[in-house]
Amino acid sequence: MFTGIIEETGEIAEIEGTDAGRRLRIGGQSISVDGACLTVEEYEGGEWFSVFLAAETLDRTTFDSVGEGDAVNLERALATDERFDGHVVQGHVDGTTEIVDIERVGEDWAYTFDLPAGLEQYVVEKGSIALDGISLTVATLDDAAGTFSVAVVPTTYHETTLSDREPGDEVHVEVDVFAKYVERMLGMAERDAEAGADVAAVREALGEYR
Repeated sequence: MFTGIIEETGEIAEIEGTDAGRRLRIGGQSISVDGACLTVEEYEGGEWFSVFLAAETLDRTTFDSVGEGDAVNLERALATDERFDGHVVQGHVDGTTEIVDIERVGEDWAYTFDLPAGLEQYVVEKGSIALDGISLTVATLDDAAGTFSVAVVPTTYHETTLSDREPGDEVHVEVDVFAKYVERMLGMAERDAEAGADVAAVREALGEYR
């Protein structure tokens, strides 16, 4: 589990294509790469580590388009005795979305994104969202325009890859996992309620028949 508090950025040092996927060698020491939880295959302490990207990962992320020299956000898994500063980030990327606009607002920046297709219901104003592994708060939500925005403070801007991003770039999205659990539980409760009503109707009909 992660928190979305980026510790450093690393550089993609080498890319190897295979029939089954893609292998990256990354300068740094982490396992959350742009918000995607990846398994370290090999590493040189404090220097680099390599990860393998299966077809499923490539389908859900932008890793199929990264190049050598590109920067990525890195975060190690949360230790049980560490402070919890961001929000619960699993490293399970739900999809991608596009940057629509970037605007300087005083000392901060406002980034506007398209609402990610199929994930719109999980994006709520003042709620948490992870973009390229960065824990951010939804500042505004415009359902009519199909966009949402986040405020980025100078520390986040300068210490993550957001400073390298431009409108039109794609970023990884992970929505709040608790929202997905609530949706599923409510759906199951509604289904059970409907099933209960059907059973009651059958029982009533059988009673009348007797």
